[in-house]
Amino acid sequence: MGQEAVVAAKGAGRPHAVVVPYPLQGHVIPAVHLALRLAERGFAVTFVNTESVHHQTARALRGTGGGGGDIFAGVRGGQEGRLDLRYELVSDGFPLGFDRSLNHDQFMEGVLHVLPAHVEELLRRVVADPAATCLVVDTFFVWPATLARKLGVPYVSFWTEPALIFNLYYHMDLLAEHGHFKCKEPRKDTITYIPGVPSIEPGELMSYLQETDTTSVVHRIIFKAFDEARRADYVLCNTVEELEPSTIAALRAEKPFYAVGPIFPAGFARSAVATSMWAESDCSRWLGAQPPGSVLYISFGSYAHVTRRELHEIAGGVLASGARFLWVLRPDVVSSDDPDPLPEGFAAAAGGRGLVVPWCCQVEVLSHAAVGGFLTHCGWNSVLESVWAGVPMLCFPLLTDQFTNRRLVAREWRAGVSIGDRGAVAADEVRARIEGVMGGEEGERLRGQVRKLRATLEAAVAPGGSSRSNFDEFVDVLKRRCGGQ
Repeated sequence: MGQEAVVAAKGAGRPHAVVVPYPLQGHVIPAVHLALRLAERGFAVTFVNTESVHHQTARALRGTGGGGGDIFAGVRGGQEGRLDLRYELVSDGFPLGFDRSLNHDQFMEGVLHVLPAHVEELLRRVVADPAATCLVVDTFFVWPATLARKLGVPYVSFWTEPALIFNLYYHMDLLAEHGHFKCKEPRKDTITYIPGVPSIEPGELMSYLQETDTTSVVHRIIFKAFDEARRADYVLCNTVEELEPSTIAALRAEKPFYAVGPIFPAGFARSAVATSMWAESDCSRWLGAQPPGSVLYISFGSYAHVTRRELHEIAGGVLASGARFLWVLRPDVVSSDDPDPLPEGFAAAAGGRGLVVPWCCQVEVLSHAAVGGFLTHCGWNSVLESVWAGVPMLCFPLLTDQFTNRRLVAREWRAGVSIGDRGAVAADEVRARIEGVMGGEEGERLRGQVRKLRATLEAAVAPGGSSRSNFDEFVDVLKRRCGGQ
């Protein structure tokens, strides 16, 4: 009996979930932990990574002295060997050496036109029993509903951002109809006609809905992905019902929509599954030497870019504030062609009160008692992690959902403050905002708000909480659908 047949026999009788994350760091992390949750609930799980993401993760592990094979090898025996997790790789159509960050648009064209054929080939191999199988696939892909229909399996659309953003994309046609999108001069008045959203300003929409040119490859991906999402059987969302009640209620009127967040590694600690695409620096010794609540953590995430000028303004504000800081500056944050973008003499001027690293384990850093504020691009994983760690945010959105996430953090929840506007940022403003958040009355007020939000998240994932109950219901529905008990 070959290895595949052995695995198939082992999983016989279990419902089978094929989990396919979008090939970007911020999407892979929640998908991995969702896959673990499904495996713990008795699903046989096939997790499909791209060869490129796997290669980058393996290289990062080697950089920290780890191995680089199957990312689930260390957790499979977690429940006395009961976790049925298979790991598959698929080509995204580009060679491993291709710089996907530098050649973003070409990479996205591949995701749109080439990756679907590779995925279909793989799925035809791993979907042995359509009656027992479901596809759990990132919403941003352009093929899931079409392929699910071809294979005769249900499509679970996995949304890694807030429900608000899913809702806005879902109603792009309404935005276009009212002249707030897809026109030469979009209206600037408040948007009040989206179901479940009492009001939102045009400047709070995702960056792609604020642009007048809607012919870009990313727009084409979004349009096609949401055509597919309309045909999803279920939507699973990494949010919490109590944070977005009216939006989620409106989406439930459209289709089965389950808020099951926050999806974190067990114990909100370093993940047992390798998910980092960069080697993580150990910052614990440096943080351990700093006073409680004194360190500003700065990170612009795994994907978005800043300009050199923006970076210099922020650096100037950080220096002028006098705050201690830990700054994650990934090598391509400006461009792969510009590996040292900080102002000349920055390290000397910081005088030992700061540490700059290429990457770190963010949940460990945010959980550290020394950290008192987070200057963030407002990626959704970062927002949820900051709230869980009780750390107020300074919001500097750069791209896509980050502008809308900032609206939630700063305007609705009052758990952070805004910095800059559409990338335009000045050192004086950065300094003033850092001083406000890291000390004084404003800092205290923000910390109080974040504590309340954290309590909401904790209640949601506790037994009987909304996210726990929603996930239980989702698992029951899916097991019935996939021939389980």
